Amino acid sequence: MAKPNALPKYAEYVFPTLKAVKGRGGSATIEEIEDGVAELLKLSDAALSIPHGETGQTEFQYKLAWVRTYLKKYGALDNSERGVWSITDKGERVTEAEAREVFKKVQSQRKEIAPPPSREAEEIEAELPVQTWIERTLSALGTMHPQAFERLCQRLLRESGFIKVEVTGKPSDGGIDGIGVLRMNLVSFQVLFQCKRWKGPVGASVVRDFRGAMVGRADKGLIITTGTFTSDARREATRDGAPAIDLIDGENLCFLLKDRKLGVHIRLVEEISVDERFFQSI
Repeated sequence: MAKPNALPKYAEYVFPTLKAVKGRGGSATIEEIEDGVAELLKLSDAALSIPHGETGQTEFQYKLAWVRTYLKKYGALDNSERGVWSITDKGERVTEAEAREVFKKVQSQRKEIAPPPSREAEEIEAELPVQTWIERTLSALGTMHPQAFERLCQRLLRESGFIKVEVTGKPSDGGIDGIGVLRMNLVSFQVLFQCKRWKGPVGASVVRDFRGAMVGRADKGLIITTGTFTSDARREATRDGAPAIDLIDGENLCFLLKDRKLGVHIRLVEEISVDERFFQSI
């Protein structure tokens, strides 16, 4: 397995991230950004599959998440509640040389309101929070019993509009863990799903085996994992001439849980301001 130092440093991802968003018409999903950056930097599947600790994320995904965060703080990217990232007017003007300085500039802005760190500013990762909410969610998912994880996926599908969701979970059923019906207006689709509570990447062979097991039994397939999918697995899922299989990796699973308020909640903090001028004008 490749080592984490086989991947570029944070600053080297910044300009490719902006290019990846530009190349998709100015907006892109997280998955599209990851695919674009990996292609621009010509990263190998081995490098893309390096795990980030026990979180279920890869090092590549972890670093890109922080690159997006810093680009947002810098004003070059913005994101919607649906996880779609868009480039701003400022982002359109960022040069490659300027992109390499984004981390330093955001760090320097932070130093104006906080004590200077006790180490060199180049060591970006030491200033990042120990755990993000995504890492905490993936960590909690990782402690679940496999059958409990299947029940969670069943609940998630119901909350997402599926009906008649059943968990089968038979070991001899070709990896199929359950079936549900997705109703869209006047049309309904039978969907077979597989739940993988994995820490590492899911490979193309898993997708092929799942497709083989679903032939003649359902209209669509869905694989949900707490880990990631290799590039080969994503290509296999959308291979021409074969039934398409939708893939939900750990990060997207966390966002779905947040959207449906399943174990992940947003707490709105009340901010109170006092207008002294109001009292003086009475």
